[in-house]
Order: sequence, then structure tokens, then C-alpha cells
Amino acid sequence: MTDPALPPVMNRAAAGVDFDSAEARARLKKRYRAEARFKALGLLAVLVTAAFLGFLLVDILRKGIPSFFEYRATLQITFDPAVVDPKGTRDVADLRGADYQALVRAALQAQFPEATDRRARRALDSMISSGAVDDLRKAVLADPGIIGQTRVMPLLLASDADLFLRQRETLITRLKGSGPLQVQGEGSNITLRNGGAAFRVALAGTKSFLAERRRALLAELATLPPAGGNASVDAKRNELEQAANAIQARITDANAPETLTDREPSLLVSIGGGILKITEIGPNDAKATTLVAPRPGSLITDWSVLTLRVPETNRRVNDAVSAWLETLAQRGMTEKAFNARFFTNGDSREPELAGIRGALIGSALTLLVTLLLCVPIGVAAAIYLEEFAPKNRFTDLLEVNINNLAAVPSIVFGLLGLAVFLNAFNLPRSAPLVGGLVLALLVLPTIIIASRAALKAVPPSIKEAALGIGASHQQAVFHHVLPLAMPGIMTGTIIGMAHALGETAPLLMIGMVAFIVDIPGAITEAATVLPVQIFLWSDLPELAFQSRTAGAIIVLLGFLLVMNAAAVILRRMFERRW
Repeated sequence: MTDPALPPVMNRAAAGVDFDSAEARARLKKRYRAEARFKALGLLAVLVTAAFLGFLLVDILRKGIPSFFEYRATLQITFDPAVVDPKGTRDVADLRGADYQALVRAALQAQFPEATDRRARRALDSMISSGAVDDLRKAVLADPGIIGQTRVMPLLLASDADLFLRQRETLITRLKGSGPLQVQGEGSNITLRNGGAAFRVALAGTKSFLAERRRALLAELATLPPAGGNASVDAKRNELEQAANAIQARITDANAPETLTDREPSLLVSIGGGILKITEIGPNDAKATTLVAPRPGSLITDWSVLTLRVPETNRRVNDAVSAWLETLAQRGMTEKAFNARFFTNGDSREPELAGIRGALIGSALTLLVTLLLCVPIGVAAAIYLEEFAPKNRFTDLLEVNINNLAAVPSIVFGLLGLAVFLNAFNLPRSAPLVGGLVLALLVLPTIIIASRAALKAVPPSIKEAALGIGASHQQAVFHHVLPLAMPGIMTGTIIGMAHALGETAPLLMIGMVAFIVDIPGAITEAATVLPVQIFLWSDLPELAFQSRTAGAIIVLLGFLLVMNAAAVILRRMFERRW
């Protein structure tokens, strides 16, 4: 009787394997538990990675999507011939040099006649971007027939006004008033009575803000060393204690009126088509000054209290400009539209006018130079090393160095480009030509390695069959092996170009960090690329440039996703299974 015919227990015993003892079952359970732990840890790692990636993408989208939209003020612009074409000749030079800012100023003054002094007029002009003047100039040059007419024109708002309407600079809370509100006085001496719950809520909010400031003062006071050690520290301690005590005296009585300064949240009353700024508030009444004159009437039932959470001293938009913007929004004279300038403009120091067109064209020219250099040289080198090069110490050394170059930090290639292309060859600084040469050095090892891997993936029987029917070695490689390896070569090339598209460090070393406004038209003109543009914007202090930075990152990620998707699609289209 053979072993397979024996009972299972006798087979196990003959094999010398213990499956049935308590110790064996305990070891088996322990192994299963270890496997379960390993699977759980692997799943946890994937989930943590996905969570971080999701958080990053959500944060970029949240900050970047607003950059694809812009706010405009729709005002009635009167194209006064005395301003636009005083000579009446319709000469292009005269139309181009006309004072279009005067047209914008007149339209704003018609909406807010209370802005009479010089400071108020300057604040009023600051609401509109300088790009609006260029839009008016283009409209007149495109159609001189509008001279003498009055048309509703969308005027681009400045970045600070844009951020205010987006509530990025300050959070605005609106509390609708209950019951009629009595308004007495005018100008800077207005009394509001019978505010009801709205005034009590606003007063409580002001007291809460003061309590938070007091806690911050006490926290700062706790960080100071004990008294008596240093005169300046003692003075600082006394100052903090006095400020905290003064605030405590103000918030002790919840119903005590509060005098509002520019260090507390601003309270604005929207009433009768106008805006009043509260200077002193109590539980049932308030004192205010006029920012935008309301319609006549002493008893008004439709009103609301607007709270600007950030104090005026910490905002770039003061209360007067805030009131004007709020009035325009209430009158339906603001609109949110697609921001085509982001894709058609070059870089600018004004955030609302900054665009990525120059960076996109610079990236395209740089990648074109890289592609023209890398593909023929990289594929030719891979074919030679894989199919024709003799196997000796020199080729082994060459292969090792190519593999090592693929792992060299990118900034080293930037230093090489600075030393060779700029200093030795005296090529133009910050040009796509030099950027393409540097990125070609960076990407070339990747393309060579990927192309060799694609050539190795072709079954040897293909080449052997070609050789067997009389083809030469060169014919077998170029007519049979290379076409079958082309999908892998294209995939490696696209991935290498995507790598080059996202590089910043080597381009910084060759001077592509300069502020470039003009759109490059050739590979020898000064330009920048999209990653460098992102780097430049991220270093600017303006809040509006944060949105531009995230928007440019979204565009860059979109290009990278398209290139990687193209690599996957090409591989699946041309891939053959053996």
C-alpha cells in the first residue's frame, strides 16, 4: 500500500509534520492573527495616505477655485466727447491717450455723491482696478461710435474690494431688525432708537469681543517675568494690567452702552438704501454717522445690522469703502463672472490682473526644447546600449552612471546649466532655450532607462524569428523590436516630460525666477514657467495672491494628470500580450 492510500493522519505522521496538536493549532492561530494585523496596518496606511491626499486636494481646490472668477461693478459710463475725444478727430492716438479714469471717477461719484473730500474720492477710486481703464480704452478703440453715449459697463474691482465681497478679508454677519427704527438727525449726528433685539445682540457681540481681547491680554501678561526685575518689563506689565482692568470695567455691566472705535468690530446699519456706521451702541438705541445717505424718512421698518468681525485697523478696506461695496451689492450693481484674465494675462503686481499666460507659453517652449533633445538622444542611446553595445567594463560603467544620474538631485543639474550654458556658452539668461537644455539633462536618464526596459520587454523570439528568415541585426531591431517597444518608450517619455513640467529648482538656478510681464515669442526671449510662477506668487504677502497661487497649482496638476492619463491610454492602446 502506497502513502497516498494511507489515512490522512498516517500521511502526516509519515511526513513528520504536526497539524493536530494544541501547539500546532496555537501556532496556526498566531500566524493568522499576524496576517490579519498586517492587512489591517496596510489598510490603515492606505487610508491615512488617502486622507492626507484628500485634505491637500480639498485645500487647494478651496483656495484656487475662486481665482477662476472675478467681481465687477456694473456702472453707467458716459463716454463724454470732451474727455475721450476733445479734438473730435477720432484719431487712434488721441483715443488711446484719453483720460478714461475720469469716466470711472464720474460714474462712481454719481453713485456716491457724499464722497466730496479728497481722501474720500481717493478711497472711492481705489475700489476699481486699473484694468477697468484698459477695458474702457479697448471698448472705445473697437467701436468709436460709443463716444457720446451712456452704457452700462462691467468694471473690474480691485483685489481688496474683491476679497471683501468674497468675505475673505472679514466675515460679515447680517441681523435683520425687528420692528420700526426711528432715525433722527443727519450727517455725523444721527440717533437710532427702538432697535430692539438687533441692538442687544450687536451689543452682546461687542462685549464678547472685548472679553476675548481681555483674555489675550491676560495670557500675554502671564508670559512676562515677575515684577521688579526690569523697568521696561514692569512698564509693559502695568500697561497690560491697566488695559485688562479697563476692559473688565466695560464688560461688567452687560447693558452698559459701548463706544466703538476702529479697534472693535464695525457695526453698520443698512437702512432705506443707505449705510450708517454706529459709533455708540446701547441695548435699545445707538448713535451713528452717515456713510451712504439713506432715503428721507424718520420711521423705517426694513433695516438690518451688519457686523464686520475684523476691526477696521486690521482691514485693508475701511468702513467707508465697505459701505460703498455693500451698497453696490444691494443695488444689484455687482456681478461675479469667469476670470478670463487669469488665462490671457501675463504676470502683474496687481493681483486682480495677474495671469498665467506667460508662464504657460514659457513652459510650452521649454518643454518643446526638452522634447526635441530628449527623445532622439534618449531612444538612440537606449537602442545602442541594449542591442548593439558590447558587454565590457566601459558599457557597465556607463549603465551604472546613467542609473545614478536618474537619482541626482535636480538642483545639481541647475548648477551644471549655470556653469556651462550661461557662464561658458554665454546663452541668454531666463530663456526657454537654456531651461530646455537643463531639463533635457534632467530627464534624459529617465527616458533611457524607460526605453531600455521597453526594449527588454519584447520577447527575444521576435528578433530571433526575424534573424532566422534572413533579416540583419539592424533590420530586426528597427523593423520588429522597436515598433513593439514603442508604447513603453512613449510612456516613459511622457512621464519624463511630466517630471520636467513640475521642476522648479534647476530653473531657479538659471535665472528663470525673474518678474516677467511680457509674453515670450521665441525660445531665446526672457520667460518663466508655471512652477516658478507658483513659487513667485507664494512668496508675496497679499492675500489675493494666495488664491492665484492655488489656481496655478490646479492648472499645473491638470496638465500633469492629462499627461499621465495619456501615458496610460497609449500603453493600453498599443500594448500587446505575449
